[in-house]
Amino acid sequence: MKIKIFEKFDYILFFCVAILLGLSISFIYSSGINSEGILVSKEYIKQIIWAVCGLIIMGIVAVLDYRKIYRYAPFLFGAAMLMLVYTMLFGKYVNGARSWIGIGELGIQPSELTKILYILFLAWYLDRYKNEDPRKKFLISILIMLLPMGLILMQPDLGTASVYLPIFLVMCFMADVPLRYLMIVLCGGLLTIVLTVLPIWQSEILHKSITIINILTNTKLTFIVIAASATIALIGMLGQILFKKKYFYWITYVFGILTFSLLASIAAGKVLKPYQIQRLIVFLDPSSDPRGSGWNIIQSKIAIGSGNFWGRGFLQGTQSHYRFLPQQSTDFIFSILAEEMGFAGGIFVFSLFLIIMLRIIYIIKQTTNVYGYYISSGILGMFFFHFIVNVGMVMGIMPITGIPLPFLSYGGSSLITDMIAIGILMSINARRLDFNVAV
Repeated sequence: MKIKIFEKFDYILFFCVAILLGLSISFIYSSGINSEGILVSKEYIKQIIWAVCGLIIMGIVAVLDYRKIYRYAPFLFGAAMLMLVYTMLFGKYVNGARSWIGIGELGIQPSELTKILYILFLAWYLDRYKNEDPRKKFLISILIMLLPMGLILMQPDLGTASVYLPIFLVMCFMADVPLRYLMIVLCGGLLTIVLTVLPIWQSEILHKSITIINILTNTKLTFIVIAASATIALIGMLGQILFKKKYFYWITYVFGILTFSLLASIAAGKVLKPYQIQRLIVFLDPSSDPRGSGWNIIQSKIAIGSGNFWGRGFLQGTQSHYRFLPQQSTDFIFSILAEEMGFAGGIFVFSLFLIIMLRIIYIIKQTTNVYGYYISSGILGMFFFHFIVNVGMVMGIMPITGIPLPFLSYGGSSLITDMIAIGILMSINARRLDFNVAV
């Protein structure tokens, strides 16, 4: 089926993205000006090049039939895993992580592009095995998620790795994986974070001993609790098999999550780097290190607050021009925008992202192709998580993770990934009434 480009082109997505790209280039330019009004960075020129390339790639992907990728999704995912292994072994260190490959200043971040290939492959699996036993489908989907997550965590890049979890949850939810299975992952993940943070909070912020938390700091006591929790979970499992009572199932469910979370928190304590632990500390209490790790959050909140309602005006920001904001063109680009455009500018950006999210939901509801349905769901999860975490980070309500703001943050790999995602959405929308998978 031939698609008439201008009739099927998604102008709503295009104009929202184009406006965000314009804002991106403008405020990356602003971030490159110092307190004397001198332009000291040419990052905005690179961003223009990437934006143009991204728009071209988006157009090409939009015209192509996304369904033709179906048969190649497993091979593309396999190639992505090999690329992550190569990056882990031979990549370049940037900001403490071996996550880049390239020559000289030219490089790509494979973990960013892998997000799209992961979505395409997980969508392929969920579609191809939609009639599979729910437990088996859930377990295999977890393995598909853990493979790229594990390789990225070994770089180590905690921020990018964390994006794979919401993609997994959204796609599996849309694939009718039972909610109780998904809650195992969600509750287990949240409990792991809490159990990892509590000892740090006690020693670095509270400076007071609490008996329950002390269990987490004593390895022997922790393993005793793990053994007891695992035993209770096993008894619950045997009780369910022998007596077929529902409460035995929930005993196994609760204590299974607790056992997993305790084990995962021990692993997290070993894997987390000192700077990542420090980020958790300053998230809980930025004043604990105001001139060190807490500096970013404090200065970001000052920048956002000083913008008031209408902002200081374009190129009139002080926090960025006096270089008070580290990584201001990447992680903290929203801080510059909020300082210079104020609350009104922030609401405008929020509105653009809301329109994009609503448009993706519209595409999900309208498409009759199951493969496209799952892909759109994964992209929605990716964009939503990036937006919430980045904006929450610069406002100080979420820890600093290094996750970029889609379409706005400086960076080629992330921007190209976002534009490919938009192109795929346009392709799905143009073919939303076709049931079949093209081969």
